[in-house]
Amino acid sequence: MMQKNEFPILEFDTNPVAKINPEQLCGGEKWPENKLIITFFPEALQKLKEEKVIEFAYHIGGENPFDIYRFVQSPDVLIVLGQVGCPACAGNLDAFNGFGINKVMFCGGGGVLDRNIQVGQLLLVDGAIRDEGFSYHYIEPSRFIYTKKETTDKLASYMDAHKVPYMRGLVWTTDAMLRETADRIEKRKAEGAKIVEMEQSGCIAVAQFRGFDYGAIIYGGDDVSSTEWDNRGWMNRHGIRYNLIMLCLELVKEM
Repeated sequence: MMQKNEFPILEFDTNPVAKINPEQLCGGEKWPENKLIITFFPEALQKLKEEKVIEFAYHIGGENPFDIYRFVQSPDVLIVLGQVGCPACAGNLDAFNGFGINKVMFCGGGGVLDRNIQVGQLLLVDGAIRDEGFSYHYIEPSRFIYTKKETTDKLASYMDAHKVPYMRGLVWTTDAMLRETADRIEKRKAEGAKIVEMEQSGCIAVAQFRGFDYGAIIYGGDDVSSTEWDNRGWMNRHGIRYNLIMLCLELVKEM
């Protein structure tokens, strides 16, 4: 049943069945692998291929084709380069679940809302402020959406045991990178967000709706908290990015 509202984005429909469902897109195919890493680090993915740490597994065709790879020493774990924004990234995640993926780790970077968060500092995501549109088609309207605490606690326990430094907290998910105004930044920071990015609330919503395990680590990148935007060379931190993928390989096994 659809809940009527003045604004279309808030008209949540409780019907779990859509005209097009993941199983239809997958043609009934099920992959033998059930674990997946979504990363936004193309140079790290290329290095993994060159080092033969990963091998080609699947090709997804269509207007925006892409490849999925398998870890050679952990053949039940796949890895894919994520696409920017909730409709692309979280939409693909829903399709991946249709292929049988039910344990997912996400690793990316985002803009810090506090200049004291260093480049490369890791944020284990507890939830997101839903300043986007995609998630409202999966989970009824709310200001915040949270990861499953049991799963996130399990990830935190692994990182604690292996002395991996990190912080926990919220992200701000937005559709509009070029509309991160000073007032919005201050508002989201006051609400508890540490980093701004473009995928988490959608991915968390898909995981909740479909009922699978999902975790995410975002590393501190550019600084949007200061008077002037500071890139901080965040996309050139290749060692951090490569190591974060390898950390997520261990974390997805813990789920």
